[in-house]
Amino acid sequence: MPPSFAHRITKYNPADRDERGHYTGAEGTVSDHGPVEAAYLEAIAAFAQDAGIDRLEIREPEVTGFVNFGLEAPVDGHGLAGLFPPDLAGYHDGAEVSVPVALELVRAMLRDQGAWCRLEREDTFTVHVGWDQYVYVGSDQPCEEAVARTHEFGLFAEPVTASPYAADLEEPEVTQAADEDFWERVHAELASPQALLLEETYVRNATRWHRLTENNLDTVRVALGPRALLTVWPDLTPDVDAVLAALPEDGSVDFVWEESNGTIRHVAVDETDHQQLTVLVAGARAACSLPLVVDERHPLFQVALPDSDGVLRARW
Repeated sequence: MPPSFAHRITKYNPADRDERGHYTGAEGTVSDHGPVEAAYLEAIAAFAQDAGIDRLEIREPEVTGFVNFGLEAPVDGHGLAGLFPPDLAGYHDGAEVSVPVALELVRAMLRDQGAWCRLEREDTFTVHVGWDQYVYVGSDQPCEEAVARTHEFGLFAEPVTASPYAADLEEPEVTQAADEDFWERVHAELASPQALLLEETYVRNATRWHRLTENNLDTVRVALGPRALLTVWPDLTPDVDAVLAALPEDGSVDFVWEESNGTIRHVAVDETDHQQLTVLVAGARAACSLPLVVDERHPLFQVALPDSDGVLRARW
């Protein structure tokens, strides 16, 4: 259940909205990286304090992908530098952070720096950052003092029915957990003998690739990121030239290859990149191309890692 009380926090004066609720005033839709942005953070902190919240959970985290829709250009590190290490350890679904760290995540989202996530505390408190400097705070308490303080900060806290960025829990795309039965099926596939390609999505738009064999399966398994989405594909083919020759003349694909040192790399390419790709993968041991369009992707398996108690809580 969503929190009982929800507010839309913005810098946009409700008096400057037309009959359809569209803002018609002069405020810009990007962060000022200054006092107005600071006011947003102060307002969220006030709501958290009013609700007695000192920690929040990161849900559905993501980083900049193949296409970026932000109004500002993404930055190196997705706005997470200084908050998390370069490998993004600690930035995953279900990770708990303090309110100060949560506020820095909100700052990165207000700036469209590449990272985005929901910040939640079970069914009692939520913070969602939307487009154009719209922030939605939900609480199981009315937070009247925080509403008043938000207005003192020069912002507007308007009551709404619910956040439009609340997670859609009706039809999750992935419902199967990477349980022992799944790993037994993978082990059976590897006993042929053959290898398999594992796509580990540890944050939305961030993946690691593994070429699974009977010898390395256990090693790869223990190093997977919490609540990761695991997509299993047929093995790479050693005929790299044939994979290159079969690239579509129109459209984008994810090209995956194994370098001479065993490293698995991937890159999204379209028809304009084929010549450069040939140079990039020179010397590769094996390769494959995978469709980027969801309806055209048909992996062998797709599951998500459960928590240590066996419960699947990731919302892929």
